[in-house]
Amino acid sequence: MKISIITVVYNNHKTIETAIQSVLGQRYANVEYIIIDGQSTDGTLDLIHRYGHSISKVISEPDLGIYDAMNKGIQQCTGEVIGILNSDDVYADDHVLSAVMHAFGEDQELDLLYGDLVYVKNNDLNQVVRKWTSKSYYPRFFEDGHVPPHPSLFIKKAVYDQVGLFNLEMRLAADYEFMLRLFKLHPYKSKYLNRLFVKMRLGGATNASIKNIINGNLEILRAWKINHLKAPFLLMPKRIAKRLIQFAK
Repeated sequence: MKISIITVVYNNHKTIETAIQSVLGQRYANVEYIIIDGQSTDGTLDLIHRYGHSISKVISEPDLGIYDAMNKGIQQCTGEVIGILNSDDVYADDHVLSAVMHAFGEDQELDLLYGDLVYVKNNDLNQVVRKWTSKSYYPRFFEDGHVPPHPSLFIKKAVYDQVGLFNLEMRLAADYEFMLRLFKLHPYKSKYLNRLFVKMRLGGATNASIKNIINGNLEILRAWKINHLKAPFLLMPKRIAKRLIQFAK
């Protein structure tokens, strides 16, 4: 089977090359790699074009933000399975996509697959700051404060065709809303692999300021409401507790 990997980027010449190398260095042979650039002006495009012969498609044009760019990438994909790797992130090793596609090949009914993620220092990919170890999905997974690490989530293209794309009304928590919709409203078969998939550099828009953290949490509560779901009273305390445990690890 073919797997499509999407990287979206805007003015990130500092780390885009490591993301590209991480994808192109995978041992799995049938990879479609798509980069959606927001018309960068800092040299990012020059770095991307260095690998042009190995990248399946590059689109560089203005967009409405990271989730709009992700939606564009998903619409371009032709692989049976889709994964998204941020321009700040790398795969944990060169066998990640092989492990992912082995699991999909082993179970033809599998729709979703996810694994683990670690946060690392910006200047040292081997210096782990926070460990995000997930677990297998169960009915109260989200109610208990869990959520799959989005960069470690791989989804069949047919699922996107049915569920839809990221909600652009969500500025900070569109990935959460999408996963809530995906897991809670549909009976898709999912699998958790107890394996490190992604190293993520510290940062990101949601955690950029106290204001963004507050607004991100408000969007999470709104995600439940717009999907006609009732957020549990202790959702936020549970999410905070889970995050503290990740740092403690």
